Formats: sequence, structure tokens, C-alpha cells
Amino acid sequence: MHHPGELAQSDYTHMGKLGITIANQPFDHLLYHFVLTYSNWETGSVCFSESFESLSEGLQDALWELGGVPHTHQTDRLTAAVQKDLHPDEFTQRYQALLNHYDLIGRKTQAASPNENGDVEQRNYRLKRAVKQALLLRGSADFTTRAEYQLFLKKLFSGLNSGRRERFLEEQRSLYSLPGQRLESCKRLSVSVGPSSTIRVNNNVYSVEGRLIGESIQIQLFAEHLDLFYAQKCVDTLPRLRGEKRHLINYRHMIDQLERKPGAFENYRYREEMFPNSYFRLAYDELKERHTPQKAVTEYLKILRMAAVESETGVTAALCDLCGRQAITAGAVEELMHAFQPPSCVTEIAIAPIDLASYDRLLEVSYAG
Repeated sequence: MHHPGELAQSDYTHMGKLGITIANQPFDHLLYHFVLTYSNWETGSVCFSESFESLSEGLQDALWELGGVPHTHQTDRLTAAVQKDLHPDEFTQRYQALLNHYDLIGRKTQAASPNENGDVEQRNYRLKRAVKQALLLRGSADFTTRAEYQLFLKKLFSGLNSGRRERFLEEQRSLYSLPGQRLESCKRLSVSVGPSSTIRVNNNVYSVEGRLIGESIQIQLFAEHLDLFYAQKCVDTLPRLRGEKRHLINYRHMIDQLERKPGAFENYRYREEMFPNSYFRLAYDELKERHTPQKAVTEYLKILRMAAVESETGVTAALCDLCGRQAITAGAVEELMHAFQPPSCVTEIAIAPIDLASYDRLLEVSYAG
């Protein structure tokens, strides 16, 4: 038996099999799915992992869209929310704090009992079927931007919920009030920058500016990005990597160290990230064919330095022009970059002031006639 305003269930569902693309590129993602079990009112938000940050953002987005708070919130045994069986606490500290902020009672399913989250599990299936049908009617599963796709989902949820209005109004009358503000959906960390100008966050490696080596920086870890703070100032924002044991390396952060130790380049752990595009890789291969390994690395790092300090686009254009036509050297790249003519200035068009008296004369002629 379900009663108005009593229970909400939420879950993650994979959307990859629907073939959705953004600008013709595969968009592999999850949907955080929130359902009121009495009226089946539902909403959802795009995410990329079952992290606590995506759970917090998804749940709070749903509650604020709903305009109130149900009595109980139930999930399956999410590791971001539920402690292991032998742990004295039922929920993780961060999830319990989120429940407390909204005065929600938390509930979890029993092990190997997905049927206990049956309402949202069934809605997962029906939602994906509705999305598939809506895409067929739309004539394409490709969206220009992620914002366009999210608007598509919002309209779909609105259409699905329109048939549940009567029972939803009953739910609304039984909901508790929202708190004065949302709870911050980020994890705060303090990490030290290693000698290789990298930091490790949630078992992933990120590069940072070389000037921060040896310093302690503060991290705000959100569902999709990291904000890096040093001396109480945000010094960088990086996209959050999905999964574990991955890395995000920016060659601009590494160029100083590589120039100091060029001999380490050939066996550098993140060497592939030192080729911004295929033209840089072709240039390096050509340099190795014509020079000793040390000379090739030294020359290539000079080219990479120009890309980091001046213009990656300009260096790419120079390499493209040199490939197969002239021997690639740092000097040739620099000369060609400086030889490129800057785009001409926009032509200024002067518009003479309009003599409004001429209109008066036309009116006078008209009246006289």
C-alpha cells in the first residue's frame, strides 16, 4: 500500500543502448531517476557515475523541482549511500548528513532484493521505452548540445507526469517543506602536489601547474569537475575523470620539467599526452629519423614549448605546412608561425547621418498635393 507523500525511490539507469549522440559523438551516460511511489511522478538528471556527488545533486534537483520533501527516501545498496553489512552505521556519513538536511528518513533494500525498489525499477524500463519512442518520433537520436538533450528529457518527463496530476496533487499536500537552501554537493580534500606536478584524487591522476610542486592545495570534488584552490584562490578547474586508475595530463603543466630532463622523455609515463594532435606525433617521428635521440627530443620540446607559450593552433598549422615539404625544426616552425599574416582588420563602414528634414519636406509636398 502506498500513501501520498510517504515514499520516494531513486536509482541509476544506463542509457547507452539507446544510441544517443551529442554532435554525432556517442554520449555514454547514466540517468539518476527519482519516483514518488504513490503518484508515480518522476524526474531525472544526467550523470556519469554512481558517486555520492551525483546522488546528492540528483536527489536535491528532484526535491527542489518537486517543491517539497517526502517522508522517506529509498535506494538500493548504493556504495555512495549504504555502509557495508558489518559496519555499525547503516548509511555513510555524507549521505546521512544529506538526509538530515532535508529531514528525510533513509531506507535501503535488502541484499539481492531489487524487487524492494520495484516502483523505480519498473519506471526505469518504462522511461527508456518512452525515450526510445520519443526519439523515433523526433527522427534522430543526435542532439546538437547536451543542453538540447536535457531539454528533451525535461519535456518528456513533463508529458509523462501530465497524466498523474490528480494523484500528484494529493502527494503535494502531504509533502514537508524544503529547507532554506541546498546542501553543497562536493567533497573537500587537501592534497599535496608531487614532484612530477601531479595530484591523486579518488584513485585518478591529474596534472597541475609546475609552480605548485610541493605545495598543499584544496580540492572541491563535484560530480563532473574539480575546483583547485591555492592560497584561497581558485587556480584551475578540471573535468572529473570517470572510474579509477585513469589520468588527465596537460602538456603545458609538464613542459618545464621535461626541458630540464629531456633524457627522460622517451620513457616518460605520460609521453602520449605530450602529443596534442597527430601533427606533433608526425613531427617527433621525423625528428627521430634525422637526428640522434637526444637531439630529436630537444628539438621537439622546443616545438612543444612554442605550442604551450604561444599558440597550439599556430604550431599545428606550421607543422601541417612543413610535413612532407621541408625538414621540421623548431627554427622552421617559429619562422613559419611569424610569417603567417594575421587576419585583416574588419572593414569599417561609415554611415552618413540621416537628414530628418528631408522627411518633413516629403510630408509638406504630400499635404500640398
